[in-house]
Amino acid sequence: MNEHFFNHIDINPANTHIPNGKIESIKDEPAAYEELIKESGGIDLQILGIGQNGHIGFNEPGTPFSSNSHIIELAPSTIEANARYFESPEEVPTKANTMGINTIMRSKEILLLVSGENKRQALTQLLEGKISESFPASALLNHPNVVIIADEAARSGRTGSEKHDQ
Repeated sequence: MNEHFFNHIDINPANTHIPNGKIESIKDEPAAYEELIKESGGIDLQILGIGQNGHIGFNEPGTPFSSNSHIIELAPSTIEANARYFESPEEVPTKANTMGINTIMRSKEILLLVSGENKRQALTQLLEGKISESFPASALLNHPNVVIIADEAARSGRTGSEKHDQ
């Protein structure tokens, strides 16, 4: 996030917080992260991407919508999708420290970024499917202030008549 976003915008680094997945005592990090969010007055803007399987914030299919920050086992498709960021397959994490869906949903505003042809099906399912824990991003349909920005490749073939469009 720092390399690709925060370092390129006018924001005080003290006002940016992402879960720490590289600490020694990872089991204590989710509760500490929840406390940090509370002490900071909550999340003003949550910026998310969507996985091909509908995961948001590494909340894989089946993650309860009531979940707060937690450690999760990554789905094989998520591990495979993230392999490009590592030198070898053995280096790809199989677990992640993630903000839970309930934590995400407490954000004042949510910005969902969708890019690439490989995300087209996920975007379609989000906009045309039902709300279900089997597709974590569908929880966003219950949030009062979500903006979705999708590039042409992700939107290709869309008619603009999706049932959830507003």
